[in-house]
Amino acid sequence: MDFSSAMIFAAGFFTNEPVLTALMVGGGAALVSGVVGVFTVMRGQSFAGHALADVSSAGGAASFLLGINPLLGFLFMALLAAGGMEMVDVRRTRERDLVTGVVLGAGLGLAALLLYMDVTSGSTTGAAITIMFGSMFAIPASIVPLALVVGAGALVTMGMIYRPLLLSSLDPDLAAVRGVQTRLIGLLHLLVLALAVSLSAITVGAILSTALLIGPAAIALRLAKRPAWAVLIAALTGVGATWGGILLAYDSYYWTPGHGWPVSFFVVTLIFVMYVATGCAGRGRETGSGARALIRDQRLDEV
Repeated sequence: MDFSSAMIFAAGFFTNEPVLTALMVGGGAALVSGVVGVFTVMRGQSFAGHALADVSSAGGAASFLLGINPLLGFLFMALLAAGGMEMVDVRRTRERDLVTGVVLGAGLGLAALLLYMDVTSGSTTGAAITIMFGSMFAIPASIVPLALVVGAGALVTMGMIYRPLLLSSLDPDLAAVRGVQTRLIGLLHLLVLALAVSLSAITVGAILSTALLIGPAAIALRLAKRPAWAVLIAALTGVGATWGGILLAYDSYYWTPGHGWPVSFFVVTLIFVMYVATGCAGRGRETGSGARALIRDQRLDEV
């Protein structure tokens, strides 16, 4: 083993264009997912996030067939699915999950068809693996400007609706009494959620993007006592896990020469390890109780 392979940062890490692209796009996706994920967990919409991520794979598959920017495909299908979910005005969790399940089933059916066409066309070798599990070092640099615009738009929107979204997440009835347009806020959150899962899907894949959305948020809700701190911790956790995963994946080429390990594996593994570690440290403080503690401790008069 040469000296460069023993270093924390292997030779060429900060000069490799695919690595720099992965750091920018992956870091941005993790940042957005961390911020949005906290509210997604607090609102009990983790299943909706999972569904939007899976449905977006149909758009990713279509983009490979059409030869267009894959992020556009992920975005189109995720936003379309989000709009479809919100069209049905249901507040009870069971009914909401039923609607989400129907949209998920329809989206996966379309994804199955398009992925089959990708595989059989012969011109999109490896498209199915890239769409479902990600290939961060294969992200084209041309995606970066659009990814940055989408990420910035998502964060700006979250900043604009932060207070009414927080109030409607804590107590929808009180929010309505105070004049908050809860359905509009819910729609905006769902659309931002679609942006977040689309960015995650282009990095760690449609199947694993839920881990980047829910994992850091779950960790943050175990540690934080205030919503703002939870958002900050989730964002830092997601970015740290993503950048750490990129570093480990790059270094893995030195472990087994010629055969590196996928970035998505390391990202998800790091998130899982941190989740287990915070669980052991908290001794039984579950994610649900963490969210409830935030709700209990947050003074609604300050929202």
